[in-house]
Amino acid sequence: MMLVDRAEIYVRGGNGGNGAVSFRREKYVPKGGPDGGDGGQGGSVFAEATPGVDTLLDFKGRHHWIAQNGGPGMGKKMYGRDGADLILRLPRGTLIYDHDTGILLKDLAEPRDRVCVAPGGKGGRGNTHFATSTHQTPYEAEPGGKGQERWLRLELKLFADVGIVGLPNAGKSTLLSRMSHARPKIADYPFTTLQPQLGIVELSGHRRFVMADIPGLIEGAHEGAGLGDEFLRHIERTRVIVHLVDAGSPYPAAKPAEAYAIIRGELEKYSSELAAKAQLVVANKIDLTGGEDEAAALAATIGGEVVAISAVTGSGIPILGERIWRLIQEANSREATPADAAEVP
Repeated sequence: MMLVDRAEIYVRGGNGGNGAVSFRREKYVPKGGPDGGDGGQGGSVFAEATPGVDTLLDFKGRHHWIAQNGGPGMGKKMYGRDGADLILRLPRGTLIYDHDTGILLKDLAEPRDRVCVAPGGKGGRGNTHFATSTHQTPYEAEPGGKGQERWLRLELKLFADVGIVGLPNAGKSTLLSRMSHARPKIADYPFTTLQPQLGIVELSGHRRFVMADIPGLIEGAHEGAGLGDEFLRHIERTRVIVHLVDAGSPYPAAKPAEAYAIIRGELEKYSSELAAKAQLVVANKIDLTGGEDEAAALAATIGGEVVAISAVTGSGIPILGERIWRLIQEANSREATPADAAEVP
């Protein structure tokens, strides 16, 4: 699944309908009296977090989104119809910014979160509103108000359960394709993945979680090096970080312990909150000569658990899936029980 995570669009609320100038045509009523109705309200543009929508792809090909205008008022004090609202169906996790000011208008953090991004114009008043005891035949009516218009910048932060990080060529795309139905581009050169990829991992017992392959990070990424911090922001909303290390290549970009230290350092420099997330260190490519020994050495160096796998052969993948699932459940429990909650004596 290819992720489109940025878009710029123009939105405009519908214009309000004009008020009507009209007079009754009744017997014995001088000049009929005014009976012009009000114009209808212009439709508004709303943005809504919609389940089932995963990317901003629809907004890459269509840049102008305009709600319906209100109808004009009519005689017999008949109101014009209101314009239909326009709903922009966006993925959960979309940040909506005013393009010109840079102000964050809304973070669509939860399903069905909604915000009005361009209100419609008010309907104009008909001439019935302008009649007085000394001005009984008004020919005045108001024009409809203009709908608000603006340019928006949309940015999507992933809402994956698991984010895979690691140096280029650690095997992140291969791991994602092995564990899910995603089919990312895979090659033996740096930065194979230029955009985050999403996949759904299914385990026994109808269990599933969403995994994201975050494009290759390098030293200095938090300052914009390589693909930079462009994609570090995506990891902020994941519950668990899978730190993938190349343990088997004969000429890796860095030795396993060094590779781990580089990426761990980038996470810490970018955000202390990000660095505090649940993390699982995974040594990949143990099918290659010396891979298992390197995995064991890495575990000894960091003084913690290292899951040894081969994304190519599938060795260790079932164990990895279960270990990730357990960490997700633990993270969910922590979120449900705030750390500062008072203890019950």
